[in-house]
Amino acid sequence: MTEQNIGFGVTGSFCTFSQILPVMERLAKCNQVFPVLSDMAYGTDTRFYKAEDFRSEVRRLCGNEIIHTIVDAEPIGPRKMFDAMVIAPCTGNTLAKLACGITDTPVLMAAKAHIRNDRPLIIAVSTNDALGAAAQNIGALLNRRNVYFVPFSQDNYEKKPRSMVARMGLIEQTIELALKGQQIQPLILL
Repeated sequence: MTEQNIGFGVTGSFCTFSQILPVMERLAKCNQVFPVLSDMAYGTDTRFYKAEDFRSEVRRLCGNEIIHTIVDAEPIGPRKMFDAMVIAPCTGNTLAKLACGITDTPVLMAAKAHIRNDRPLIIAVSTNDALGAAAQNIGALLNRRNVYFVPFSQDNYEKKPRSMVARMGLIEQTIELALKGQQIQPLILL
């Protein structure tokens, strides 16, 4: 893939943060990566990461300042800042708001601003209710133009039978195909 400007939105599925950091690092080796963090991803201390430690690592890996306010995310569209934008992880909450056109976080504003330019938005699902309440939102977004999904699978069908998580290691391939207008297949993995 030739060098691209990639927006990288992060929402609050904290348990997957360790999976997206290596993806950011790989992307940043041959692209400009602009991190966009939701309020929860930007400011919440969890058992997985302290917020400041996570922000520091994201800045280090991407080499760009974090976009973390709605005001800072709004110019993304008019300036045509990104060739593609990824949301990884994309929570059920974010899926629902994307499907309904709600823009009340920096990541949602960035996605709305970006997609108005007919450029690809890549979604890496991470939600405990993908096969429940979030299924209708996944379905709605699958039918939207310029929206592409990273292949996903059940992460623990015995303890969380409705939960699905994207295979974060497939983000780069998904971006590459999305830039050509193609959805990577298969979409649902075992």
